[in-house]
Amino acid sequence: MDDLSRYGGLIFDCDGTLTDSMPLHFEAWRETMSRFGIEFTEQQFYSMAGMPTNKIIRVLAEEQSVDVDPEVAGVEKELAFRRRIPRLTPLQRVCDIAHAHYNVVPMAVASGGDREGVWAQIKHLQMESLFAAVVTAEDTEKHKPEPDVFLKASERLEVAPATCLVFEDSPLGLDAAARAGMDCVDVRDFTFYKAG
Repeated sequence: MDDLSRYGGLIFDCDGTLTDSMPLHFEAWRETMSRFGIEFTEQQFYSMAGMPTNKIIRVLAEEQSVDVDPEVAGVEKELAFRRRIPRLTPLQRVCDIAHAHYNVVPMAVASGGDREGVWAQIKHLQMESLFAAVVTAEDTEKHKPEPDVFLKASERLEVAPATCLVFEDSPLGLDAAARAGMDCVDVRDFTFYKAG
């Protein structure tokens, strides 16, 4: 990638961006939801990427008329994912960008995941010292595709949103970055999107 030092801040999604966690999340979802009698297809999973766990459970339970406590099911799903973290691998190209810009540009992680799970992944990658801020689902009322998680990250970095570059892998996240007025890179193919 070009020299990114012209940006005021670099903001990275976690799941599917810094880490190749999506297959492990899907395994955890399938294991957990089947216990609650909820069907969750891979297509549904990827279309909801970036949405907080409890919100996904509420949507699925409502669609399938299943009575489930989203809090209880959400905790079980997150525990199922955390058991898989030892198998987690980095998305090396994105991690290399973060390492190359440490102490060059302020950086944050902004994720729709829960705080504990996001931190567990960052620690597994041994990248916890790289980021000046970590924003998770608990830090905002509205979630992707709303821009709140990225706006909160720029606020914590103390940089203007328009000066930030976001690294994302999901359609909801790319939409959220655009709504935040931030340039964005789709890490699935490294397509660059200019804000506005």
